Amino acid sequence: MKKLPDAEFDIMKVVWANDPPVTTHIIMQQLGNERGWKAQTVISLMLRLMERGFIRTEKKGRERMYFPLITKEDYLKFETGDFMERFHANSFFSLVATLYAGNKVKDSDLDQLEKWLKEKRE
Repeated sequence: MKKLPDAEFDIMKVVWANDPPVTTHIIMQQLGNERGWKAQTVISLMLRLMERGFIRTEKKGRERMYFPLITKEDYLKFETGDFMERFHANSFFSLVATLYAGNKVKDSDLDQLEKWLKEKRE
C-alpha cells in the first residue's frame, strides 16, 4: 500500500462514507462541487485510485460505479504506522509527549488514556 495524495484521500473518504457503489455524481455532490472540480477531474482521480488498487469499477449503462477494495480502517492503520515510524521511531511515548508539549492533549484525554492503559494491562 502507498500513501495517497490529499485529493485522492479526500475522494476515498467520500467512498468510505457511502454505501457502495459510489458514482462520479455522488463524489461531485459531496466533494467536487465544493472544490470547484470538473467531472473529468474526479474521473481522473478515480482512475488513479483504480490503478493503485484502492477501488474497482463496474459500468451500468452510462454510469460507472465504484467499489472500495481497501477499508478505511486498513488505510488508517497503514498511515498511522508510517507516521509513527517516520516521526516517532515507533515510540508511543514520543507521540504523546509531542502532543502534550504542543498543548494538544486535554486533561480529559489523559484520563481516557490512563483508563485505556489500565485496561490493556489487565
